[in-house]
Amino acid sequence: MSTQATQPTHARTTEIADLLARLAVLMSDQPPTPEVPASRPMPAQVLLTVEEAAERLHIGKTKTYSLVKAGEIESILIGRLRRIHIDAINAYAARLTTEPQNTTSRSVV
Repeated sequence: MSTQATQPTHARTTEIADLLARLAVLMSDQPPTPEVPASRPMPAQVLLTVEEAAERLHIGKTKTYSLVKAGEIESILIGRLRRIHIDAINAYAARLTTEPQNTTSRSVV
């Protein structure tokens, strides 16, 4: 093996070693970056199932279905899924507080 062939290889090896040493110094000076993605707050739930709407109104699921069927609470269909917008629940609750109650008084004998 000739000395001329090993000189460029030796020079290249020295250059790579120098670059790696500088890279190691640069990397050690930087603070570690966290790998955890930033958590985003969950968006407010806008469309509710009939069961979820019933829970919000503190009434039964069957009563909620009957209110939807009667048109008292607006709902939408997404495919085969029935959903109730949160504003429809709020509107129904507001109507309950503003409309006069339709109650019949019973006399106890």
